[in-house]
Amino acid sequence: MADADIIPIGTRGQPGRGTGKRPSAAARGLAPKTGTPRKAAAKKPAAPPKERTPVEEKPVLETPSLLDAPADVPADVPAVPAEVTATAPAARTDERGAGPLAGIPAGDWLAAFQHASRELFGDQWEPQLARFLAFLRRRVTGDYSVDEYGFDPEVTERFFMAALRPLAQKWFRIEVRGVENIPAEGGALVVSNHSGTVPVDGLMTMVSIHDHTGRFLRPLGADLVFRLPVVGSVARKGGATLACSEDAERMLRGGELVGVWPEGFKGIGKPFSERYKLQRFGRGGFVSAALRTGVPIVPLSVVGAEEIYPLVGNIPSLARLLGVPYIPITPLFPLLGPLGLVPLPSKWLLEFGEPIRTDEYDDGAAEDPMLVFNVTDQVRETIQQTLYSLLMQRESVFR
Repeated sequence: MADADIIPIGTRGQPGRGTGKRPSAAARGLAPKTGTPRKAAAKKPAAPPKERTPVEEKPVLETPSLLDAPADVPADVPAVPAEVTATAPAARTDERGAGPLAGIPAGDWLAAFQHASRELFGDQWEPQLARFLAFLRRRVTGDYSVDEYGFDPEVTERFFMAALRPLAQKWFRIEVRGVENIPAEGGALVVSNHSGTVPVDGLMTMVSIHDHTGRFLRPLGADLVFRLPVVGSVARKGGATLACSEDAERMLRGGELVGVWPEGFKGIGKPFSERYKLQRFGRGGFVSAALRTGVPIVPLSVVGAEEIYPLVGNIPSLARLLGVPYIPITPLFPLLGPLGLVPLPSKWLLEFGEPIRTDEYDDGAAEDPMLVFNVTDQVRETIQQTLYSLLMQRESVFR
């Protein structure tokens, strides 16, 4: 009976509750007098501590370092193998400092670098890489030349032409004819038809002439091109300049190969139903520049550019609001959004006609309006008749 629990009985038959709000007087009388909580009296006595094997204690003469091994180890503690102890510090160092690429031999790094260079620059990757690094050094140090128009031949050849060449060779599959009519040196004026909704034909003409003759074509562009923030600076680095008689004559006298598209925005913005029908060639300013400088005029006919963005509509009100000649509507744009900006892979034919000589005229021939008109009409008719001939020779639009 001494170990039995005592449950105080209060009023209303509820054990230890009294009135339900506080214990009864009898229950409070049974509470311990030492201040110990009531629940502590109901707990069972704790089990006596388990006896441990006594360990002989030795006096510690000095405070050991945290990295030193303890002087004595209790008998019940298992010993750590020497192999684990020897390798533990190195393992902790690897866990803290090793990354996903740690431990790769230097030979593997070199082999991977050589493989990547060979994939990027070809089998002759070492001289190609050396030239590329030399190009970067010249760009950083400013050791490169730019002419008075902003033309950068090194950037044009290494980047612009390299970016346009796959489009010309693989996508449009351009076939060039009559390239021998382009003078190997000296000034000349290339006059071409203009089409395609977006002036891609000018870019393809530039890369085709450079790949077949090694010469850079210096295009004459509209003032809208040079008002655009990024396009204007890129066009000048690629060799373009403003389409004015003064710049054209200065470049022709300097022995440059100059390109002009007399149809302008009327040519690239004409509807698809009027494809390959030349628009008016302006007032013949290009002919006056050729007559004053005595350079030959090389007519160029381009077939295939009309089909890359078939123009079926226009939004003139929006074009006037944005300050552009037209807002094109094609079968794919704006219906397909950005996907509609991808040009269709039409087959292109470029044919350079026989040069029209201007050095046989008198010095004041450029001031004769009838002569200028006749030469302009001769160039226009040559291009138009060649377009009809190329259309008859072309088997299909996309083949």
